[in-house]
Amino acid sequence: MSSNPNPLSAAPLDLSKWRNLPVILMVVGGIGAAVGAAVNIQQFAFSWLLAFMFCLSLCVGGWFLVMVHHLFDASWSVPTRRYCEHLACLLGIPMVLLFLPIAILAEKLYPWLRAPEQADPTHALHAKYPLFTAPGYYIAAAVMFGLWFLYSNRLRYWSLRQDETGSVECTHRMRFFSASGVVVFALTVTLAAIMWMSGLMIEWYSTMYGVCYFAASIWVTLPTVYVIALILQRTTVLRDLLKVKTYYMIGSLFFAFTVFWAYVNFAQYFIIWNANMPEETFWYNLRAVGSWDMVGKYVIIFGHFFIPFLMLLRIDWKLKLVTMVPLAGWAWLMHFADLEFQIMPSLHPNSILTPGLLVDIACVLFFVGVLMKVFIASLNRYPLYPLKDPRMAEAMDLYVPPHSDISIAPHRAK
Repeated sequence: MSSNPNPLSAAPLDLSKWRNLPVILMVVGGIGAAVGAAVNIQQFAFSWLLAFMFCLSLCVGGWFLVMVHHLFDASWSVPTRRYCEHLACLLGIPMVLLFLPIAILAEKLYPWLRAPEQADPTHALHAKYPLFTAPGYYIAAAVMFGLWFLYSNRLRYWSLRQDETGSVECTHRMRFFSASGVVVFALTVTLAAIMWMSGLMIEWYSTMYGVCYFAASIWVTLPTVYVIALILQRTTVLRDLLKVKTYYMIGSLFFAFTVFWAYVNFAQYFIIWNANMPEETFWYNLRAVGSWDMVGKYVIIFGHFFIPFLMLLRIDWKLKLVTMVPLAGWAWLMHFADLEFQIMPSLHPNSILTPGLLVDIACVLFFVGVLMKVFIASLNRYPLYPLKDPRMAEAMDLYVPPHSDISIAPHRAK
């Protein structure tokens, strides 16, 4: 057996038994969410918000990777570009429809919407006027979804247009929407994290909060993109297009964002701890009691950082399926735990281990099932890779730039 850890050498994969998985997730998750709503509507609202922010991470992560591809004119990411575009386009109608229960139940989530005077003992709400008002909340949501739909849709539109014409205009348009989109991305993702998550406790604020959510979003998206690439390659769809370098670069970025996520979260904690201001420290004090203390000290620090960090340190492990596939599932679990830590202490200040945890899981399953259904439909509707991308030959190692010292000879195990 070859000692080469190349994921491309794995046996073909038969997905016939998994075709009904999205429907199963939708049914199981939908029943659990419906029961949760019937028992405790406020718990349902918080659970739905958690599931929404979980899946929003994957959507904005896909959008970000598409823009980075165009801005850096990369070749290794050509095989993953099309399905990242599909991930980004989930920010349109699917996520808007899934946001409607949050919009309807917003008063169950945000005290400052149902009783502004009682929810503003420190006058924080007054300082954040007019954004944190009922009109500001809904207008901000409409603007964010509008911009997300515009940019994700235009990037995929010009990508598909390139498949037909191969025109350089398509490349220029995608670069334009990526260059301006990065600015829109930074502003809207930060606003979303502040409005929908930080806004659960109106008196708290952190200038690092949007960056923390951004880092977590890209962190959980990268292993997801890795697994999708593996599935498409092992079902022979992208067998000739995917190369080892694509897997390796995704794994390297996964490692980089593991460190970056830890850095920005520690920076936020250290600055607040060092300043020792009651209007800031109370957020962490609330998460230092009951089982939340265990989640913060052990699950988040060790599970979210140390385990992925140590597993990704080795170069060859980024190409081992026995490492990366379980680590992708682990990343989803840790991102779920991180969002529980961010959102749920507002409802359950003493413990994560409540019956509401089952509703949280049910809502996530429902969201994943719905978005999987739409995502698979997009895969079937459009070409699975950019047919006339100018970097296609380079992505397939069929072309090496002049004066390059890089060999494209395949690695052979001794």
